[in-house]
Amino acid sequence: MTKNILIIGGTRFFGKRLVRRLLAEGHQLTLATRGRAGDDFGGAVQRIHVDRRDATAMRAAFARASYDIVYDQMCYSPLDAVISNEVFAGRTARYIMSSTIEVYRHLCGHGLAPFAETALDLDAERIDMAYPWHDPAYAEESYAPGKRQAEALLYRAAALPVVSVRIAHVLGGRDDFTGRLRHYVELARRGQPLPHSRNAAASSFLHPQAIADFLAWAGTQDFLGPVNAANITLSAPELQRRISQVLRVSAHAQAAASGAARRGPFDYALPYTMNTTRAAALGHRFEGDGVWLDALIREHATAVQGAAA
Repeated sequence: MTKNILIIGGTRFFGKRLVRRLLAEGHQLTLATRGRAGDDFGGAVQRIHVDRRDATAMRAAFARASYDIVYDQMCYSPLDAVISNEVFAGRTARYIMSSTIEVYRHLCGHGLAPFAETALDLDAERIDMAYPWHDPAYAEESYAPGKRQAEALLYRAAALPVVSVRIAHVLGGRDDFTGRLRHYVELARRGQPLPHSRNAAASSFLHPQAIADFLAWAGTQDFLGPVNAANITLSAPELQRRISQVLRVSAHAQAAASGAARRGPFDYALPYTMNTTRAAALGHRFEGDGVWLDALIREHATAVQGAAA
């Protein structure tokens, strides 16, 4: 059945894949963005240009709108969550927030990994509305607490039928603006050693198409609450070895001295993985063989070689 769907965001990385997936299924889509990033969807989608963080603008933009599903990829703080409650309460049958594995970061070292959804006690989460959430100077340090507090506020308010998808580290190809996987590929191609924590613990990862597929699937279900999304686990040295095997180069790694600064984007001294039992129980199966990772490694290697030519 065709659904009327709003995606807040949707013009970057896995958001574009979600849009394409939903269009292929025949749904009517509206993208809400600031209009700064272009897209190649043409007339297949409707567009609303609005500042997600401006409550007045959001209320005006959606004053007469209602949707079967709202996918919110831009809810980064309790301030954003308040706006969602005000704007969409009673106007959507399903509100799916893109959350993150980072909500568990402060729990590392407590013996809870792999983290199930229940490991995070949102009832105990303090919500700080006075924090400068929108100050770019605090963007990195506020990311994890912002997502936690956004989830906590949404569930406590109970104004929306909320699903928060806690997404593992997404590894993409050339369209991955984070450059994290490319960093490891470049090290391997140059034969440079990978400095890593002495314990080199694993974390959870996901392909961008896999999260797009999961989000689309979640829109067809009726469950609520938080759910983890991940399909492979790797430590930084394991990722480097995988890259070396694919590229047929030698792997070089060195354990950093105790207390040394973290050197890689996926270098963790303590286990930082997610449990996906709930997703499986709800009927979704994540591919766990990681074959997709090999293709991404080759894609980055080709890009790196081309840039060096």
